[in-house]
Amino acid sequence: MLLIKNGRVLDPASKTDAALDVLLDGERISKIGTNLSAVGAEKFDAKGMVVAPGFIDLHCHLREPGQEMSETIETGTRAAARGGFTAICCMPNTQPVNDNASVTHGIVERAAAASSVRVWPIGAASVGSKGEALAEISAMKAAGIVAVSDDGKPIANARLMRQVMDYCNSLGLPVIDHCEDASLFAGGVMREGPQSIRLGLKGIPAQSESICVGRDVEVALLTGARLHIAHMSTRGSLAYVRIAKKQGLRVTCEVTPHHFTLIDEDVRYDSHYKMNPPLASSDDRDALIGGLADGSVDAIATDHAPHHPASKDVEFDRAPFGITGFETAFALGLTVLVDSGRLSLMRLVELFTIGPARVLGMERKIAVGELADLTIFSTNHEWTYRAVESPSKSRNTPFDGRAFRGGPMATIVGGRIAYRR
Repeated sequence: MLLIKNGRVLDPASKTDAALDVLLDGERISKIGTNLSAVGAEKFDAKGMVVAPGFIDLHCHLREPGQEMSETIETGTRAAARGGFTAICCMPNTQPVNDNASVTHGIVERAAAASSVRVWPIGAASVGSKGEALAEISAMKAAGIVAVSDDGKPIANARLMRQVMDYCNSLGLPVIDHCEDASLFAGGVMREGPQSIRLGLKGIPAQSESICVGRDVEVALLTGARLHIAHMSTRGSLAYVRIAKKQGLRVTCEVTPHHFTLIDEDVRYDSHYKMNPPLASSDDRDALIGGLADGSVDAIATDHAPHHPASKDVEFDRAPFGITGFETAFALGLTVLVDSGRLSLMRLVELFTIGPARVLGMERKIAVGELADLTIFSTNHEWTYRAVESPSKSRNTPFDGRAFRGGPMATIVGGRIAYRR
């Protein structure tokens, strides 16, 4: 048993914001109340801290199997625990691609052996994520996937998207799309605009993303399927999502911390600022923050994308896209969104908990009988992020050395403390 004392329980599902104790017995929440005691229970003093439902990351890359030089399930889940995440959804662009039950089983088994946070695999929508034929979606669902995506690539065309959506409708799975129009994207390395011209780098127009989002929304209208837009970065994309929601479509979206924090003007000849979608304009960032505030955006997701240092330590044009994100995600939310007054603390917690849970068709709440997955965080603990201290194998982050006030203090998974600061 674990007794969490003196914490401020913040639960978006029930709108609870109160000083309460929480008793965990095994993998479940046993009691919630004031002045709780339990003989023989381990005690966690959460005085001055917030006790929230366990954070869920809808979008990350663990690189295993096939790219273990950059990350493994063991190192990635340890980094996720430090970021407060109790469950993470890993994308299928591994080597081999997670497009069949055998690969899915392997990921689930390695995650269980790592004994850190929960790993919920996302399966490929098409064989090899090549956009030609449907992957073994039903078999992968039986093996443990929670959604499908060809992430790293958009689902190739509207015809295939319709097939994927129709099939996933019958299985109750959401379809997650990495939205870009390949003909507009081709060869680009950052957002098209004044800064790309100044740096002499080939730009990617914002419409590369929004055109694909528009296509996907139209196909969702046709099929009635659950569509989730990954790492949305432009106001044009947000406009399509808002239209879809007004029409009652089952369309959701996520925004990453780097897209609500940084803009294209922050880019310099440093591959730690190279990600896909690329950093957008200040107008786009402000629109995204507006969507986070008004409920148009459903979740914050990290898009944790580790790369071996040697692959990033090259010219900007040649470097792969992507940055790490587990350990700085929530602290950036506190700093950029809550401290600025743009979001309430309750809304921020919602974007890390019940928001992503609903995308997956799940619940996330602090209640008797629920899974004992909890994130305990501080809003005033001062610390500095040092990439070299991360359990992740990779160091590709623009936030190395950044000072923060507030962040995760403990991560509890199934009643077990997976991380304690």
